[in-house]
Amino acid sequence: MTQVDFYILPSADPLARLDFACKLTEKAWRMGHRIYLHCSDGAQRDELDARLWRFKGESFVPHGPAESEPEGLVVLGLGDSCGAHHDLLVNLDLKVPPFAKAFARVAEVVVEDPAIRQAARESFRFYREQGYPLQDHRLQRL
Repeated sequence: MTQVDFYILPSADPLARLDFACKLTEKAWRMGHRIYLHCSDGAQRDELDARLWRFKGESFVPHGPAESEPEGLVVLGLGDSCGAHHDLLVNLDLKVPPFAKAFARVAEVVVEDPAIRQAARESFRFYREQGYPLQDHRLQRL
């Protein structure tokens, strides 16, 4: 069954979610995982794409949009399909995507913004009701 990890960040800035997603993606990619970053809209995906290019000067995480690189190791997607990805889902949307159960692991990134925290509570409740194993990681620093 899909393992769901909630990463609770010590920040109220919604953009901190994207920075953390970059760090998490780089770590998972270096460990050989295939990562699907699910974005809420095109603007968020564009911002995440830009951050993946510049978040760390000495490293590069190869990535692309799911539409043009569906078999890529790291893809940024929108909508209701994850293609052939089933390893790690980093969910940056405010709701659980319908394909979450297809992944071995799901990472939910949460900041102290009230709307994001409320959406995370609803997602946590959904996962718990479905019987997913849940883990939360309260980070002390970014």
